[in-house]
Amino acid sequence: MQVSDSTSRILAGLLEARTGQQLTLSRRWRIETALSALLRERHIATMDELITILVANKDTNLSDQVVEALLNNETYFFRDRTPFDMLEQEVLPRLHAARKDQRRLRVWSAGCSSGQEAYSIAMLLAENPAKWDGWTVDIIGTDVSQAVVERARKAHYSQFEVQRGLGIQQTIRWFRENENGWQANEALKRKVRFEQRNLLEPAPSGGPFDIVLCRNVLLYLNNERRRIAFDRIAEAIAEDGALLLGAGETVIGQTTRFEADPTARGIYRPSGVAEGQQPVRFGT
Repeated sequence: MQVSDSTSRILAGLLEARTGQQLTLSRRWRIETALSALLRERHIATMDELITILVANKDTNLSDQVVEALLNNETYFFRDRTPFDMLEQEVLPRLHAARKDQRRLRVWSAGCSSGQEAYSIAMLLAENPAKWDGWTVDIIGTDVSQAVVERARKAHYSQFEVQRGLGIQQTIRWFRENENGWQANEALKRKVRFEQRNLLEPAPSGGPFDIVLCRNVLLYLNNERRRIAFDRIAEAIAEDGALLLGAGETVIGQTTRFEADPTARGIYRPSGVAEGQQPVRFGT
């Protein structure tokens, strides 16, 4: 199915208007793959017919479905294992010492997709029960897509999704197999809450958050929206909190609200200054 430049531009404009995310030229190859199932389901023969319906604005449910299909919801349990190792070895011990009096930890997984990242954090903490015994641990996952938020709440995953990142012992401990895949047990589901929220909107309630994971989300925002997203995170994170970004993301040249943690590569900390000011370096 041929996707013309004009069709690509219209769909990219719809996605950006509704979510703030850009469908860059390098990603427009996804359009046909992302929308083919929806076109079959709606008995729409061509992309031109789809655009005609969208432009006429007579089917708002269809535009919702198109936006949902175009979003990139790639995720898996303990994705790119290194960030979780850094959390376990560097960030969590520091926060455990700093919060020993309050005995409370708050975590926000922004752009959580179908929930694997948030559940990975819950499993990571639960696997060290002696350390976190008596603590109140709040984990929230948010995503712009209502469909993936609903999936996250159900916590039902295919065989492929479970095998992708989880070991046998973790699978057996936290999931039960059924004819359609694997269902997370209630003990794991109770550790996390989910809500639909755009990263460009105010942060969810429950902060300030000690850890914010916003991985592989900012890649899809333009510079101005990326700055807004950093502002939203900065407003919601604790003064000594930790921000984790994706491997291809950074705060350098993007915001003055955060700077690199000098002791943990890939971790960012609030700089304590407003946008446009120069950050004060740690240790000064």
